[in-house]
Amino acid sequence: MGDQKESLRKITHTLAMKNEEISNFICTLKQNLDNLEVNSNRVQEDLESEFTSLHAVLDDMKENMVTRIKQERASRTYELQSQLSACSKALESSEELLELANHTLCSSETDGFTQAAKDIKDSVTMAPAFRLSLKAKASDNMSHLMVDFSQEREMLQGLKFLPVPATPEIQVSECQVCDNTVTVLWTLPEPDGKIDHYILEHRRTNHEGPPRIREDYPWMVVEGIREMEHTLTGLRFETRYMTFRVRACNKAVAGEFSEPVTLETHAFTFKLDSSSAHQNLKVEDLSVEWDSSGGKVQEIRKEKNRTNSPMHSPARSALMSPKRAPTTRPGRDRFTAESYTVLADTMIDAGQQYWEVRFDKESKAFAVGIALRSLGRFDQLGKSSASWCIHLNNWLQQSLTAKHNNKARTLDCPIPNTIGVYINYDEGVLSFYNAKTKQLMHTFKTKFQQPVIPAFMVWNGSFSVVTGLQVPSVVQSGQRKNSGTSSSNASLT
Repeated sequence: MGDQKESLRKITHTLAMKNEEISNFICTLKQNLDNLEVNSNRVQEDLESEFTSLHAVLDDMKENMVTRIKQERASRTYELQSQLSACSKALESSEELLELANHTLCSSETDGFTQAAKDIKDSVTMAPAFRLSLKAKASDNMSHLMVDFSQEREMLQGLKFLPVPATPEIQVSECQVCDNTVTVLWTLPEPDGKIDHYILEHRRTNHEGPPRIREDYPWMVVEGIREMEHTLTGLRFETRYMTFRVRACNKAVAGEFSEPVTLETHAFTFKLDSSSAHQNLKVEDLSVEWDSSGGKVQEIRKEKNRTNSPMHSPARSALMSPKRAPTTRPGRDRFTAESYTVLADTMIDAGQQYWEVRFDKESKAFAVGIALRSLGRFDQLGKSSASWCIHLNNWLQQSLTAKHNNKARTLDCPIPNTIGVYINYDEGVLSFYNAKTKQLMHTFKTKFQQPVIPAFMVWNGSFSVVTGLQVPSVVQSGQRKNSGTSSSNASLT
């Protein structure tokens, strides 16, 4: 009976996952249909606009060319009309002289013949007919204004939709996730010299499968990438995965997005458990400030919003790495008396984790480390076997010490602005680093018998925590080198 129930539970889980996958795909199809309608209307409007613009250009060119023909015709008409008028007047005058000459020849009178002949001769010499050019001043040929649009017609007939760049493919095996940076590489099916740039989009997610319509985080866009790879730096990995897609663009149009690729971005992420905080500590998200007046640490509304947020939802908890488990503190008492302490809300029971804390170096006292779940409400960090820490003391004189089980060792190193905390739970290693230079400050070596939890203390000062960080490669490298050596701080473990 029990085996059958367990088998049925697995079947129901599989069906539920498949139903969610199909529902997500249905939402994707509906979204694609909506997008298709919108995009089709948009490109049709663009096409009509382009043709309208092309018609306008042709109409303008036609008007200009017709005007040129009319102007040429008017100019030549004027020249020929003027020449015709002059020739007509010259012909009329010449005909009058010819008639006069014929009349004189036929006259029988001899007395005035000599003078008349001389006058006719002088008139002929000065006649307009003999000063005219009998060559037309303008040609009737208008062939120079003829057109041949055969090439343009062929070009217009060859109009096509814009060539769309090929779809890139992200090479998952070549992508790298390290030191809170992600390097994404992609290729094209074949070389394309017309590619101008690429657009890379990425977003955080807690789901390993294909992108869903209803995601908690938006796509972030990186434009103007000239090479077929890109590195994102300075990231905070606050989710288990990041999804990437890329598309190519030429001078005119962008191509299709590549198939989305999801990369795991493992990092240690937690919040501060304000319910554990000393009443004199004011907790705001990942920041803590000493408040001598005490009082309520956070408003009930903010507490409720944080608890109900997707980052702390049951679905997220179920998807967490098995090496991390959220704490459950029913009725956890606040730290009190001189234990100005606050704990994180996530326990560590396996693996390697890393986080950083920035603190006010003028704080009267500050400590960062880890503690067991059983750390007492009156216990100060480092003063019992249930906690390990680095402690800064600015009271009377400044000192930096490593503390555990009420034993302390003075550290001979500069006090940094930010401390990096590294834990290898399985190996029983707890190390503290200068977060900027990655210089090792101190290492505890022990054997953890119970889950541990990040712990912090501040008196008359403030600090802020940075989570979502991967273990820096330089820290991992240094830990491997030191794994075979004995600890110089073994007396504190």
